Amino acid sequence: MTFHDIRFPTDLSFGASGGPERRTEIVTLGSGFEERNSPWAQSRRRFNAGLGLRRLDDVHETIAFFEARHGRLYGFRWKDHADWKSCAPGGTVSATDQTLGIGDGETTGFQLLKTYASGGESYLRRIAKPVAGSVVAAVDGVARAVTLDAATGEILFDDPPAPGAEVTAGYEFDVPVRFDTDFLDINLAAFEAGSVPDIPVVELRL
Repeated sequence: MTFHDIRFPTDLSFGASGGPERRTEIVTLGSGFEERNSPWAQSRRRFNAGLGLRRLDDVHETIAFFEARHGRLYGFRWKDHADWKSCAPGGTVSATDQTLGIGDGETTGFQLLKTYASGGESYLRRIAKPVAGSVVAAVDGVARAVTLDAATGEILFDDPPAPGAEVTAGYEFDVPVRFDTDFLDINLAAFEAGSVPDIPVVELRL
């Protein structure tokens, strides 16, 4: 898949709207009861970058970024300011934030993961685009050095964690996305009057 390892300007994405999307199919039976099913195992995030534009220079910067990505052709990194760490946005990243797996004495590579839990239920999200330099890891609570593949989100230990040892990590991360349009409809008169352009961005499954 064509992907540019560059982040959309964070000062512009800060004002954007968006979040996770699910797809749920609902069938209402004759009795009034419902049957619900989802064809998606993973959620997908959507954002509107247009809401982050405040000045004409912001529009110019966005057009340059859009052109360099060739519209929908190339993906890029996006910072979701509501969810960009292994912990809460206001917290401090720790090597014990997220459990990645259990050692078996042979495996040295572990995929970065993030667990969302509420009311006894949980959702496990694969983190494919961690921020280089932000990843810290531990085995049974003891910090360990790792090598990061920033393109896939996998960390690699020099020596495999011992059987039964809990492997954990903390990190910052971006969302892999692409523009969801090949046309930027910019109306400068409307923009100056307070209207914002619609610039949809959608998460890529990598």
